[in-house]
Amino acid sequence: MSKEIYLDGNATTCVLPAAIDAAVQAMRDCFGNPSSTHATGLKAKAMMDIVRQRAKRLLGVGSGRIMFNSGATEGIQTAVLSALCALRERRDSGEATGSLLVYGATEHKAVPEALAHWNRLLGLGLELKKLPVDADGRHDLAALRALAPQAAFVCTMAANNETGVVSDLVGIGATLAASKALWMVDCVQGLGKLPLDLGNTRIDYAPFSGHKLYAPKGIGMLYVREGAPYTPLVMGGGQEAGLRSGTENMAGIAALGAVLAALEEGGTFRPPAELYGFRDKLAASLRAALPGIVFNAPFDKALPTTLNFSVPGLSSKELLDVFDAANVRVSAGSACSAAKAAPSYVLDAMGLPAWRSSSAVRMSFGPLASEEIIIEACARIERCGQALRAAGLLDVPAATAANAPEGVLQLSLAGNHTWLLLDAPSRQCVVIDHQEELGERIDSLLRSHGYQVAARVSTHDGAAAGDSIVFGAHTVRHVTLEAHQHAYLLCRGDKVDYAFTGLAPWSALAGRIPDDALVCAGREELNACCTSLRAEEIGGALGVDLNLDSIALARLLEAHPQAVLVDVREVYEQAACIPGGRAAQSVPLSRLAAFVPGWLDAAEQPPLVFFCRSGNRSAKAAQCLRRLGYRNAYSLGGGIALASAALALAA
Repeated sequence: MSKEIYLDGNATTCVLPAAIDAAVQAMRDCFGNPSSTHATGLKAKAMMDIVRQRAKRLLGVGSGRIMFNSGATEGIQTAVLSALCALRERRDSGEATGSLLVYGATEHKAVPEALAHWNRLLGLGLELKKLPVDADGRHDLAALRALAPQAAFVCTMAANNETGVVSDLVGIGATLAASKALWMVDCVQGLGKLPLDLGNTRIDYAPFSGHKLYAPKGIGMLYVREGAPYTPLVMGGGQEAGLRSGTENMAGIAALGAVLAALEEGGTFRPPAELYGFRDKLAASLRAALPGIVFNAPFDKALPTTLNFSVPGLSSKELLDVFDAANVRVSAGSACSAAKAAPSYVLDAMGLPAWRSSSAVRMSFGPLASEEIIIEACARIERCGQALRAAGLLDVPAATAANAPEGVLQLSLAGNHTWLLLDAPSRQCVVIDHQEELGERIDSLLRSHGYQVAARVSTHDGAAAGDSIVFGAHTVRHVTLEAHQHAYLLCRGDKVDYAFTGLAPWSALAGRIPDDALVCAGREELNACCTSLRAEEIGGALGVDLNLDSIALARLLEAHPQAVLVDVREVYEQAACIPGGRAAQSVPLSRLAAFVPGWLDAAEQPPLVFFCRSGNRSAKAAQCLRRLGYRNAYSLGGGIALASAALALAA
């Protein structure tokens, strides 16, 4: 496997070697409880005090306080609780406090969630109000000026985690100069990247998280301005001068101290000029590799370590998959929201078109990045572009005939399936259940391979159905089913090979197709790939554990040398991979239905071990084959991400 290129620094970073050493030393030699009064405890306390003083100098806190905690989320919770408790006390004493809890529309979700949580628990009944941002992602100061008289608490950020856009903190502070509102600034992305002089601002609270800058997870800091109200989130033994009870995370504090020392002493992290140069190199490679790319934040208003971009006709998942195949780690927005696969609320707030917010990719690196890594990243970006071109996913001149897809092709979006029936000799295509959101992708794919659309039909309303469609050596016959549903039968002569249906029950096809014809549904909930009437009747091998770990795979390959590894990643992912490891058959999951008949009809059925990046797609493939009666179908559990070494076995 090629070396991993990690470009997701805004989500988390590796741990600085000096930080690892400091944590180990703290656990080995400085293990005392800093609250103890004996020499071992005093030694631990002295180490902690050194780190705290270093943090105060770096952040320019003046007479403000720094407390250690578990990270930014705890810091945000503490700041919100402190501010809202103070507001309740002021209101109870008859003091005017304002009625609005104002937060930036592009804030990390931890902020509005914390505001809503404590507002409800404390019974304040204040109104949560989003502060809009402009097209560049910066806070609308005119809107803030209008809200300031009613604002009780204002939450903004130093730099945005998705776009890298740097906030105008001076402008925000000036706008709030006459307001009594308390002010929190999320400084998570600012540590080590922006000059911070907190003591000379009116910022009341500023949370930090160590793992965003080469410290371990589970350690962070909260700045509290002198005189700002404070309510402990955690009460108990009175540690951290009563600000946050609980025995301190000494290993984490020591590690964070090593990072802060590197910042203060210089020489470890790249200066801004080099970081800007790295970003320019990455941007140039992205422009060359991905025609039509659009960057979603202005470079002159963003951190030099963050690029956020969208590519017409490509989803963020497709881009993430091809980068991941090339061992380049990027993300689609915030790590905390990545699993939800929703459009970026940050880009939505900036007023960007829906296609850009739903297909955005974030590429970010830390100030420890090296020129060697950036150069290699640029080479792999260009490799990804070549892979996407060859697969017809980029709008480029027609691809070679050798790469043209043929047979049945499945495209899925939000649980809905679109099916393309492709006849390579005639270069004709029938589209079943076209989805508008996939239109550009389909048009680009067909155009790049020289296909023409013979017909577009729908299983929901029978649109453009007719009686039959002839294209190449195939015929597509239309069948009306119950409840205004329709089916389309792909035939070669009188033989029905496939039936495509929407939401109608399988029983509606009984008597109309052979029991062993493959049925391709229009919804994920009905079937992820394909099935048959016979398989649905007997229930297949559902519930059987089909997953193999690395050890089980090694044993299977040793016992069955004829076993076949099947890569179900898309062709552009496979093309982006750096060659190496055991040979595998290429059958993208979107093409699985085209290969199933050959496997089922084979005289011998050797073990098939499907694999992909994470194990999700390969599990669907193995389940499909087992359900159709292929007893030796398996999936590599965890995929390449967890078991990459397994694929090199017996190479």
